[in-house]
Amino acid sequence: MDAVLEDFRTAPIDEREKALFAFVEKMNRESNRLRPEDLQQAMAAGWSEEALYDAITVCALFNFYNKWIDATGVSDMPAFAYDLSGKRLATMGYGSSETPPLPAPPSGGDHIHAGHAGVAAQGSE
Repeated sequence: MDAVLEDFRTAPIDEREKALFAFVEKMNRESNRLRPEDLQQAMAAGWSEEALYDAITVCALFNFYNKWIDATGVSDMPAFAYDLSGKRLATMGYGSSETPPLPAPPSGGDHIHAGHAGVAAQGSE
């Protein structure tokens, strides 16, 4: 993964994945310059129109959320909250309607930001 983050073009991944990363990079950096040829190159590498639509949607949403978070001052979750979220997703998946109770934060000053009042209140019970 580090190699992909460093430079997907030289990372030890297959050409199909490199084509998707090239498409996503252009979409993120120069979305106004995307052309039908860009889609055709990714599709020629084996990506369906639906998969590319999903990639566009995910990237656009993350761009939106990152800008919204930056502009509103919402702070990042502490490491333990990411750990809990990962464990919940691994055991329950994304579609579960049941929400497990949130355990108290570990000692040592790692706590959920006050802006997450609903989550903080659950964790303090």
